[in-house]
Amino acid sequence: QPPAFGFLFDVDGVLVRGSQPVPAARRAFQRLADGGGRLRVPVVFLTNAGNCLRSAKARELSQALGLQVSPEQVVLSHSPLQLFSQFHQRYMLVDGQGPLEENAYNLGFKHVVTIEALRKAYPLLDMVDLSRRPKELFPNKNLSKTLAGVILFGEPVRWETSLQLITDVLLSNGNPGAELQDVPYPHLPILACNMDLLWMAEAKMPRFGHGTFLLCLESIYKKVTGRELKYEALIGKPSPVTYRYAQYLIQQQAEQQGCKAPIQRLYAVGDNPMSDVYGANLYNKYLKSARQSQAQAGLKRSPQAGSPQAEVSLGLRDGCSSSVENCESILVCTGVYRHHGDVPKRTEAQEPVFHGHRDFCFDPSLLQASYIVQDVDEAVQLAFQKENWS
Repeated sequence: QPPAFGFLFDVDGVLVRGSQPVPAARRAFQRLADGGGRLRVPVVFLTNAGNCLRSAKARELSQALGLQVSPEQVVLSHSPLQLFSQFHQRYMLVDGQGPLEENAYNLGFKHVVTIEALRKAYPLLDMVDLSRRPKELFPNKNLSKTLAGVILFGEPVRWETSLQLITDVLLSNGNPGAELQDVPYPHLPILACNMDLLWMAEAKMPRFGHGTFLLCLESIYKKVTGRELKYEALIGKPSPVTYRYAQYLIQQQAEQQGCKAPIQRLYAVGDNPMSDVYGANLYNKYLKSARQSQAQAGLKRSPQAGSPQAEVSLGLRDGCSSSVENCESILVCTGVYRHHGDVPKRTEAQEPVFHGHRDFCFDPSLLQASYIVQDVDEAVQLAFQKENWS
């Protein structure tokens, strides 16, 4: 019978650890695929990685899983930015690593300036690394256009350079060559992708993620100006707009596979309680509100960041049927989460530690996974059992 469900798989810590596949991943996808290597159930790979192209991530997954993964099945942290068309014609500063300009153009942005291009235009701004300071003091070359916003794709390589130049752009209202008497506020729009404080690679302990960089930027801006750094949107897990976008792709996939039965349930498999579990549970809360015909009111009550995301998320409903009823979270123990506990618990003596972004309220109930299993293969078996599907 056609499946009435689909999977949202996190990548790092679930399917791979750094460059190494998790052994259970191939077993899981042998269950999901037919004899010809075609998936029998709609699948989207929902990752907070963003320093690569969708096509590159699809090739990496194809090699790790032993079957063909298409770019259309991959949702990177920045993929939903193609919905933010109001910024596509503006001159935007982009930060991160990897194919920044190509990613930005693929998402619809027409005018982008990298941190490195900005540094070359204003060589007197980057002063931390003594070896990179200009040997001779030439006047600034200046950009031809004033910057109108900032896109943070992911963690950069030289944090001190990015932190300095992004702050310069915000304090100068997009013209780092100018010196303003007053700090402009509200500052230029910031679109940030991937809020993960930590992520799991080959090391025994988690590594700093883009969320750690955002924390540094927020702290510096507040220390310098006395005001809060504001985001136009926060994209990537656990943002509801990311899950809404993934649901849209799941339903498109089901139609392409010839499934006439509507997709009613999503199983979100992840290793990070702060992004995977929190995000799936937050989206499940949104779905419940939508079923009660109170989607907009429900989104405003949800502990999420900013109304622009809610508006975009609701706007996507026009092209996306509302058949999905719930999104269940499945937590695996092959990445950030371990059985001995990464989910913070309240005690009388100690305040809970919340690794999520500051703009997402700490709701302990949203960190409790629907199910906890050992690995992704057990997660697939669990979903098949619940669906009575072989």
